[in-house]
Amino acid sequence: MTDSLTGRSKLQNERASINQQIIRQMRMRAGAENLLRATSNNKVCEMVGLELSYINSNLQLLMEQLEGLNINGGPLKRRPFKTDFILEHYSEDGSSFEEEIADLMDLRQACRTPSRNDAGIETLAKYFSHMPLLESRFFSASRPMGVFFTWYDSFTGVPVCQQNPSLEKASILFNIGALYTQIGTRSNRQTAAGLQVAIAAFQKAAGVLHHLKETFTHTPSYDMSPSMLSMLIKLMLAQAQECLFEKIALSGIRNEFFSLLKMAQEAAKVGDTYDQVHQSMIQTPIKDNVPFFWSTMAQVKTNHYRSLAHYFLATALLDHQLRPSDDEDQQEKALSQAYDAMPDGRSALDILRKREERRRVGKAHLRRAVMGHEQGLRIHGLCRHLRKLDVLQDILQASHKRSLAKFNDNDREDEFTDYLEAPDIISKTEHKAEMESPMSTKVKVTDFFRRLGPLSVFSAKLRWTAPRTVRLRLEDRDLGFTLRGDPVPVQVTSLDPLCPAAVDGLKDGDYIVAVGDADCKWMVVSEVMRLLKNVDEDGIDIRVVSLMDSGLPMPTKSATYCGGIPKTYSMICLAFDDDKSPKGRKVTKKGSFLSWGVKNHLKSSSTLSLPTADYSGTLPWNKPCPTFPSSILWRSMGSGLK
Repeated sequence: MTDSLTGRSKLQNERASINQQIIRQMRMRAGAENLLRATSNNKVCEMVGLELSYINSNLQLLMEQLEGLNINGGPLKRRPFKTDFILEHYSEDGSSFEEEIADLMDLRQACRTPSRNDAGIETLAKYFSHMPLLESRFFSASRPMGVFFTWYDSFTGVPVCQQNPSLEKASILFNIGALYTQIGTRSNRQTAAGLQVAIAAFQKAAGVLHHLKETFTHTPSYDMSPSMLSMLIKLMLAQAQECLFEKIALSGIRNEFFSLLKMAQEAAKVGDTYDQVHQSMIQTPIKDNVPFFWSTMAQVKTNHYRSLAHYFLATALLDHQLRPSDDEDQQEKALSQAYDAMPDGRSALDILRKREERRRVGKAHLRRAVMGHEQGLRIHGLCRHLRKLDVLQDILQASHKRSLAKFNDNDREDEFTDYLEAPDIISKTEHKAEMESPMSTKVKVTDFFRRLGPLSVFSAKLRWTAPRTVRLRLEDRDLGFTLRGDPVPVQVTSLDPLCPAAVDGLKDGDYIVAVGDADCKWMVVSEVMRLLKNVDEDGIDIRVVSLMDSGLPMPTKSATYCGGIPKTYSMICLAFDDDKSPKGRKVTKKGSFLSWGVKNHLKSSSTLSLPTADYSGTLPWNKPCPTFPSSILWRSMGSGLK
């Protein structure tokens, strides 16, 4: 016994020590960031930046150490839940719920590393659907449990600790959205079926994040702030729009006037959506936390797809002359609808009818295409992470080479410099990406703690007396009261104050929770009457509870830790007692049901992809499109109560 207590104390002391070090590093980081904002001295900024890098590395190591301790010390943390709340609030022996607690912990453990497919979504959604039940059972607004949910911000890595289970629900919802982005990234975008999977996944990710933004409006974590979620929603829809473009181009693009004009506007639509993403990324305070890789890639994609749009329109003008058999009115209408204002005041009909005008306008579009590709290559070279993506550079270079070659083919040596400026192309799509609300977040589940009784009555917000035993005896075949039980449980009503049961302590309005050895919490009136009808002369014992008036004041706000230093953050890990698992069931080591916590730093790859390179002279938009990860988008939960 002494060795066990010594080992437990050592583990608790190690936790406390690491927590204190984390707090110290957080203080140093806050001071360094304040100094960085206050100074304009380049040398000081360089020194502070180096110090911040060192501090962030230390924080990461400390968090990993703490997570390892929490995993190893998981079984030590079940006792408070079983004895302090189940026993106190429900008057039930917590040890009898060992199976339910283990099942719940198995589910929560699975949520830390879900599979990157629909089964993983179902696992997270199942746990998310259990959360309202658990919240109703164990979390009263008028009586804080002292349980802290701890998660790490997926962008900044800053820990956020809160007593309100809304943080847990919001974080799980965030990870459902992140998992959808990973499914979209992993899909095979070289096939129509794979592209459809990617489109649906990105649209569902946007839908989940929108639901999170609209439902959980006061989350303390920055990555779930309205501005950050709005940016992520735009990013998901941009990727879905890109996949829709790839799906249209998958079977090949006909070198035909109307088809090329349509693809020009489709490509312009993709470029505009990525431009909106980039504009939201460079706004304060988002720009301080979004990875440079993301914002750079959004710029590259904006330039690439707008350049493709100019290339398509130029090809439509240069490769196709107006013939007598063509529908002149239809071509005029299609071309005029591609611009807000016609190039240099020309009319659409003049451009279509005059070969030289078509060539001049086409060259102007090719000039913008070449310049756009060059700008994309320049931006690509600014980011170290993008430079590692050889396929991306190949795509940009191949597109630039193709546009430049077509420009040279239509250039004349004796021609003076033409300063005609091609106007912007109006973005238009027949298949707009839309947010999709996935039904997978609403999974039908069975309450783990159903044995505690109907949730409408036996919840954390209501309080009862401890169960009392009352002896029922018949007098002239009359119990002295009537029963009602719609819905369950059965309740005593119309009690005769002079009957033996009333004298023995039965009260009007009491709930019958047991008759003899039979649990009656889920029984209807007919089932309870069946147990009572055979009462003999000695009578039978029933167990009842009375509803108490809960008049405790409501807290004004929940306790939150977000880079600050509340006392509970470093000391809460010392507040647990030991408990042994029953020999009859093999229970894996895990954090307790109440050891909620930290957003898993698993990498979501919200994809940013481009068509593959093609040096053979064929069109690059006809080739399969590779995908690649962009950055971390996953919240990690803690394995131990902080």
